[in-house]
Amino acid sequence: MAINWRWSASSDSSSSSSSSSSTKLLLFMLPLLLVAVIISVLGPNSPSNLVDIAKKPFSSDVSVAVESPPLVVVAVNSGHGGKQEEAVKAISETPFNQSSTPSLPIQAVESLIPSNNTTEEILNVSSKTLPIVASMNESYNPIETPRRQRKFSILDRTEAGLLQARVAIREARNRSQLQDIDYVPIGPMYHNAKAFHRSYLEMEKQFKVYVYEEGEHPVFHNGPCKNIYSIEGNFIHGIEMNEQFRTRDPEKAHVYFLPFSVAMMVQFVYVRDSHDFGPIRKTVIDYVNLVAGRYPYWNRSLGADHFMLSCHDWGPEASKSVPNLGKKSIRVLCNANTSEGFRPMKDVSLPEINLLTGTIDGYLGGPSASKRPVLAFFAGGLHGPIRPVLLEHWEDKDEDMQVHKYLPKGVSYYTMLRKSKFCLCPSGYEVASPRVVEAIYTGCVPVLISDHYVPPFSDVLNWKAFSVEVSVKDIPRLKEILLSISPRQYIRMQRRVGQIRRHFEVHSPPKRFDVFHMILHSVWLRRLNFRVHDDL
Repeated sequence: MAINWRWSASSDSSSSSSSSSSTKLLLFMLPLLLVAVIISVLGPNSPSNLVDIAKKPFSSDVSVAVESPPLVVVAVNSGHGGKQEEAVKAISETPFNQSSTPSLPIQAVESLIPSNNTTEEILNVSSKTLPIVASMNESYNPIETPRRQRKFSILDRTEAGLLQARVAIREARNRSQLQDIDYVPIGPMYHNAKAFHRSYLEMEKQFKVYVYEEGEHPVFHNGPCKNIYSIEGNFIHGIEMNEQFRTRDPEKAHVYFLPFSVAMMVQFVYVRDSHDFGPIRKTVIDYVNLVAGRYPYWNRSLGADHFMLSCHDWGPEASKSVPNLGKKSIRVLCNANTSEGFRPMKDVSLPEINLLTGTIDGYLGGPSASKRPVLAFFAGGLHGPIRPVLLEHWEDKDEDMQVHKYLPKGVSYYTMLRKSKFCLCPSGYEVASPRVVEAIYTGCVPVLISDHYVPPFSDVLNWKAFSVEVSVKDIPRLKEILLSISPRQYIRMQRRVGQIRRHFEVHSPPKRFDVFHMILHSVWLRRLNFRVHDDL
C-alpha cells in the first residue's frame, strides 16, 4: 500500500507539472489561433477592419436609372485592391433595416419624382431616408444613411409650382366662384368659368417669361402696330415692357420667347416677288442656332418650352425652318389651320386685329339687338376660295343679306357693322380674318365661315355660345340658318359678345383679361401640359 501510495503521489506531481506546462502552451497558442481564424474568415482581399471601410470614399462611378418605380444605384469600393461592384434595388421594394454597423459614406442619385405626386410630397422627400442595398463580397447589410437636406434645383421648384397650379385648377371646378375686383368670369361663354379664373390667377401669381435679348431691329424686338398684323408688334412691345411676367433671370423662366416678327422679315428680308423663302428660313435658323449655342434651355427641352408669335400668313412656314420649332415649340399663330399642321393642344390661335390707327379708340360699342335692322352683313373683295362662293350666292340679292364686294359710295363699314345682327366672317387665303374681332368690337354676332379653323382662345371660350359656325358647303343655306335662331336666343348671344369683348381689346399698357393677357394665358396652359427635366 505504501508503494502504491508513493507511485500515486509521484504520478499526481508529474500530472500537475504536465498540466501546468500544457496550460502555458495553450495560453501561448490561443492568440495565434485567433488571428489565424480571423484571417481565414475575412480572406486575403478583405480590409483589415471596418474602420478602413468607413474611411475610404466610394467610387464616383454612379449611374442613375430614371424609371418608375425610381431606382437608386450605388457604387461600392470593396477595399484594398478589391473589385468594385454595383447594387441596384427599387426603393419601393427595399425594406429599411436598422443596423448597428457604423454608417458608411454613400453616393447615390435620386431619380425624378413621378408626376402624380403632390407638391408637398415632392418638396418633403428630402426628409425621408433613402433605403440602400450595398454589395460587398456577395453579402450585404442594409444600413441607414444619415439624414441630409436634399438640394432642389430652381427647375425642380419651378415644376413643383406648376404641379401645385394644376392641382388648384382641377379643384376649382368643384368650389365656389372666386371674387375679383376687376372681373369674374361667369356664364356659358366659358367652357369652365371657375377653372379659367383660377388658372388666370395662378398665372398672375407665378408665370415668368424670359425674352431672348439677341437680335436687332427691325426684324427682332419689333413688329407692326397699325395694320392687319398689328398684334405682332403689340405683343412684342407689351412683353418687353412688362415687369410682372418678364424675368431677366432665365433660370426662373417657365417659357422662353423668340422675339422675331415674320411680318418684319417679309418687309426687310424677303425679296419682293422673288418667291424665294430662303432668306426668311435662314434668318430663323440662324437665330435659333444662336440662342441654342449661347444658352442651355433650347437643347434641354428641344424647344418645347419656347414660343414664337406670328400673325402673318407665312408664320407657320417660318416655324418649319427649324424642325423642333414647328413640331415641339408653342406656336402662337393667326393662321390656326388644322389642315396645315396647327395642333390645338400645343399651338395657340391668335386673333387677327386690324388696328388702322394703332389703338381701339372709336371701334368699341354698338346698339342693342332691337336696333339692328340688317340680318347679315359682309363687304370684301375676292380673296381665297370661300368669298367667291359667298358672293355668287348672296351679293346684292337680298335686302336682309347685305353682301357686297365693294361698299356703296357713302356707306361706312363700321356703321354697317353696328346696324347688323350677324357679321359674316369668311376666311381668305388663310383661315384667320380680322372681321371676327371687328364684329366683337361692335357688338355684332360673328358668323365664322371656314373649314379647319380653330377660333382664338377656344381652350377657354365656348364659341358656340356667342357665334355661329357655318361650313363652306352650307353657304347657300346661310339665311335659313340665321333665321332659325330665335329672337330670344339671339339676344342672349349678342349680350355674350359684349361680355367676352374685353378678351380681345388691345391696351397700352395692357389691362387684366385683355388680349395680351389672354395670349399669355394660352401659352401658360400649354406649359402646364408638360414637364421639363434637367440632364442627369
